[in-house]
Amino acid sequence: MSLSVDDVLAAHGVHVRPLHQVISLLRTDWRDLGELVRVSTAPRRSVEDVLNALGDDLERNESRLRLAPAAREKYARFAARDRKSDPDLLKTITSYVENVPAPLAALDHVQATPETVLNRALWLDERYDLDTAKLLFLGDHDLTSLAVRALRPDADLTVVDLDDRVLSYIDELSERSIRTLHTDLRVGLPPSVTGRMDLVFSDPPYTPEGMGLFAARGVQALAEPSDGRLLLAYGYSPRHPALGAQVQRALATLGLTFEAILPDFNRYFGAQAIGSAADLYVCQPTAKSKKNRGGKGKAAIYTHGPQSVESAGAAKPSLLDKLHEIATEGGLALESRPVDWSVSGPEGDAVAMDLSADPGPWLLRTLLGTNARRLALLVPNSHPDLTNAEAQGALNRLVGAKYKLRLLRSTPDNRHAIVVADAVEHQDELLTRAHARLANVSLDVPPELTDARLIDLPRHRLAELLA
Repeated sequence: MSLSVDDVLAAHGVHVRPLHQVISLLRTDWRDLGELVRVSTAPRRSVEDVLNALGDDLERNESRLRLAPAAREKYARFAARDRKSDPDLLKTITSYVENVPAPLAALDHVQATPETVLNRALWLDERYDLDTAKLLFLGDHDLTSLAVRALRPDADLTVVDLDDRVLSYIDELSERSIRTLHTDLRVGLPPSVTGRMDLVFSDPPYTPEGMGLFAARGVQALAEPSDGRLLLAYGYSPRHPALGAQVQRALATLGLTFEAILPDFNRYFGAQAIGSAADLYVCQPTAKSKKNRGGKGKAAIYTHGPQSVESAGAAKPSLLDKLHEIATEGGLALESRPVDWSVSGPEGDAVAMDLSADPGPWLLRTLLGTNARRLALLVPNSHPDLTNAEAQGALNRLVGAKYKLRLLRSTPDNRHAIVVADAVEHQDELLTRAHARLANVSLDVPPELTDARLIDLPRHRLAELLA
């Protein structure tokens, strides 16, 4: 029994676009097998499968083939797409980019041009079947997800990002048609996206450590790594080819093959050290990739700020001594833990953590994800949650049903602060079960968030849910 055309196409998943082109070519003129393979880039056996499935809808003239005129309307959905975009779409994306939250140097944000953002969306749409694909963006300060949404209103899109401002902005502009989740990829990937995606797009930090971590998380997100694709922006200066070699080795170590490298595909405002341009790497994972997609990432993955690869790392012992002293006031037993909110650990008596390299989001996530009688957290004195009364009040409102906070500014020195969190009586169950699926702990959860955990929600959605 021969397969139907739809069955043959479905077997190719998100990589079906070349076979769509085969049918499009057959709708317009006589073609021979060699031309169908050459123009579509589909393997010969795949083209032959399509031809067999077309059956009586296909006309033959010696070695040439075409769709019968009476059958062409039946396959109209495969008509060739015009890759040229509406100029109004570029204007819309330009307005998005002009109003995106300011880049954070500590997170290696460099803004891609609106033309690049649109070209990314057009290329993805031309290459993959976005009507069926689950597409994940690992970080999206460039707003590529919004460009894809404009082209494909029904596409299944998810953005995970460390920057709550970006998540809020995407939520607002997409009218929540794009799923947004918070994460720090060094800590882990939200379980609700792990092993569920078909395509992953990212513009990571351009250090070997950053590229390796983002690529590993991307493979971790794919439902079937060898069938999925990982799309990475990466650029290096031709004056320093050794750095490019380091990054490519890091990717190869993960078992990634370079299906394509599109030179200078991405253009930026800034990044002049690399010519304000970066290539697009199209990576196909191999069986080896499955063995290299777990574990924690190094903290130092950026090129700037306290988490750069040249940063000093942990706080000085004298600062930690003061942190431990405050944590154990009243005779509590001390337990020191690394920065990690990915899983629920055992409840602690007095838990101390060094968050002195916190780029901003760690403090709230640690308070939500750690259950203890007392938490003592060393943070920068300039931490955005501590800088003024309004910020402090917002933090208290989010965690007040779990912890009573003491904010010790300029302690132990004028560059640091210590946040002391003491458990309140009758803690809110939702706050103490931050690692559980929201569907299991709350009856009033939007359908798109039922598989998410409280710890993974963007900050603005946390505030809504807790209110």
